[in-house]
Amino acid sequence: MKLSKGLLFMILMPFAFSANAQQANPSKGLKDYYDKYFPIGVAVSPYSIKNPKESALILKEFNSLTPENAMKMAPIHPEENRYNWKDADSIVAFAQVHGLRVRGHNLCWHEQTPKWLFYDQQGKLVTKEILLKRLKDHIFTVVNRYKGKIYAWDVVNEAIDDDSTKFLRNSLWYQICGEDFIFKAFEYAHEADPKAVLFYNDYNTERPEKRERVYKLLKKLVDAKVPINAVGLQAHWSLDEPTQKDLITTIERFSSLGLKVQITELDMSVYPWEKNRRDLRPGESDTYTPEAEQKQADQYAMVFKVFRQYKSVVSGVTFWNISDKHTWLDEYPVKGRKNYPLLFDQNLQPKKAYQSVVAF
Repeated sequence: MKLSKGLLFMILMPFAFSANAQQANPSKGLKDYYDKYFPIGVAVSPYSIKNPKESALILKEFNSLTPENAMKMAPIHPEENRYNWKDADSIVAFAQVHGLRVRGHNLCWHEQTPKWLFYDQQGKLVTKEILLKRLKDHIFTVVNRYKGKIYAWDVVNEAIDDDSTKFLRNSLWYQICGEDFIFKAFEYAHEADPKAVLFYNDYNTERPEKRERVYKLLKKLVDAKVPINAVGLQAHWSLDEPTQKDLITTIERFSSLGLKVQITELDMSVYPWEKNRRDLRPGESDTYTPEAEQKQADQYAMVFKVFRQYKSVVSGVTFWNISDKHTWLDEYPVKGRKNYPLLFDQNLQPKKAYQSVVAF
């Protein structure tokens, strides 16, 4: 018997609504779906916690915050004898009021670092002793201010070189101190707050050649009894990477050292990964096709399946920005090209990718 379209719709409609109900319950947020697995966090700015719509979404969906920029060296410590606490304090206060955890980001990085750290009054590079003293003073001051309010710190960020033929990045930190700045940063952070969970944080950790160089650094730290507790996979990923195999291998490889793993800066770009900044090319524009939307949902589903599988090792997942309304990928690496890397669209509504993350 041939069914009319109207009758077929009436027959199938209850099943369609039932399936949707199983995928997403409007009263639940990501943190509720994953309450038996790990905290679900998000990177925020002072603006986002003050904006009524964004702050409401934060409180519904997430139970952990990371200051996106407010605690990086240049914003929080622009001059040797001056700290700028306003933005960082506002985020920590918001978290305290609402019972959210906070990850500190970050204590030592080659970017967004004030120039004064590396130079003396004559404009010459300082000695190793002076730079390490400045690093210690910075870490002690910042970590002690938030002691008991911040449970984890990204202590050293992105120290591995992008060049696969090299090991450590040839930053001013390395040029002046060698690898000692990495060891000392962890020692200073642990001394300032012995209870804080201390992370090494980096990107492209799932690519085999970089994974092995990160592993080499982590093993050196562990073998030297440096107080490192965990490794952060930044997870600035795309529709095509990482593969499930590479992700699993990375988690197992790093956790074999006795370290916990966190996904610290998760987004899923709809464009292939690029490192170097550039402007839009002639005729180039942003696009978010139905095919890209589905691939993104499938990729998110895959990585979260792996995270759940390794819940004894993966101790948290943090998204880098709240929604597609604004993300750092809108300006980097291609200026002016809109990206759509997150679970919520530009109107703060859950996307197909959101459904794929909670449908398990």
